[in-house]
Amino acid sequence: MSSESAEKKSSRIVSIDAFRGLTIMLMILVNNPGDWGSIYWPLEHADWHGWTPTDLVFPFFLFIVGIAIPFALGKRKDSGELSTVVRHIVWRSLVLFGLGLSLSGFGLLFKLGEDYGFGDLLFNIRIPGVLQRIAVCYLIVSLLFLLTNRATLYVVTVSCLLGYWALMMLVPVPEYGAGVIDAIPKQERAAAGTDGKDRNLAAYVDRELLGSNHLWSQGVTWDPEGVLSTMPALATALFGVFTGLWIKREQPLEKKLRGLLVAGAVLTAIGWLWGLSFPINKPIWTSSYAVFTAGLALLVLSVCVFLFDLLPFKKLAIPLQIYGVNALTVFVMSSLVGQLLVKIRVGGESGIMLKSWLYQNLFQSWLADKNASLAYAIVWVLCWFVVLAIMYRKNWIIKV
Repeated sequence: MSSESAEKKSSRIVSIDAFRGLTIMLMILVNNPGDWGSIYWPLEHADWHGWTPTDLVFPFFLFIVGIAIPFALGKRKDSGELSTVVRHIVWRSLVLFGLGLSLSGFGLLFKLGEDYGFGDLLFNIRIPGVLQRIAVCYLIVSLLFLLTNRATLYVVTVSCLLGYWALMMLVPVPEYGAGVIDAIPKQERAAAGTDGKDRNLAAYVDRELLGSNHLWSQGVTWDPEGVLSTMPALATALFGVFTGLWIKREQPLEKKLRGLLVAGAVLTAIGWLWGLSFPINKPIWTSSYAVFTAGLALLVLSVCVFLFDLLPFKKLAIPLQIYGVNALTVFVMSSLVGQLLVKIRVGGESGIMLKSWLYQNLFQSWLADKNASLAYAIVWVLCWFVVLAIMYRKNWIIKV
């Protein structure tokens, strides 16, 4: 844990912190409804192909990770401290990956007992995850940024996007054939006994490399943060790197803003058009999805730059900055406390979950189901805002 001075905090780029804060606030909101069965559609993921606002949250965050790399590593790239910097990158990536595994295994700790030992926990822990994907992308993209040139970064980005497209559309999947990325239609699912989301190369690779016992418990035979789909996720982070390099350039802010807007519009259009043949899809992070969401991220960032860097509205960004400067902290703490609320029971071992008790008594008792579920999520975001505001006031910025 490190404590930064007020001077250093004030030197941060407002629009980037605001964009990060907005993204993590939305992530906390969509991850913590009062009732998963009562959610307004914008706060749900698309079932398969297509997208909702919720499907933008993770790629936006990964995009922001990429933006930060030129700012964090740019001056050190030519400083002669490469070995030290590489060790720090590797260490930080390991810590992030370890935190992700800890979040995956935290709920399993409550099963430990005579019939469920630590070996069972290790055998069933989910290996992929949000922080795990961030760790892998941060490691690879940071090392590429440090050890190669910009032309290589362009080549890697295009190779990840086109290579993943070729693998998913042209390489046959055992038992199913090539190009199988569509889920089984709902009317056929009962007969098939599956939703068909395991009938693609990404799911097959995950099962073969990790085993079904180490995948997402709700997917079982596939994982939305799996191994192969990390390829286009790397491109998402690299789009962020290019954006960070653009923002760092010595040129008028208005010119930077125009560049962000044009790039955002172009990438959004390319991603949408590509999606007509290679559908926009978050669970398998299709190449069209990576390009499309990078374009939208650029457009949202442009709005933040316009409001908070170009116009005199910096004070309005403070609530977003409060979330943005400790994004990782609130993600981890919110996840841990959220899991505790479903493990602690009111009324003993056979009682009701604490989360359910709070939800039913404080929200569902006087609100319609979807409104109650949304209100619970909003209060959750506000409670963490209070914690983060105290940390912000004391200049506490926790880093790994």
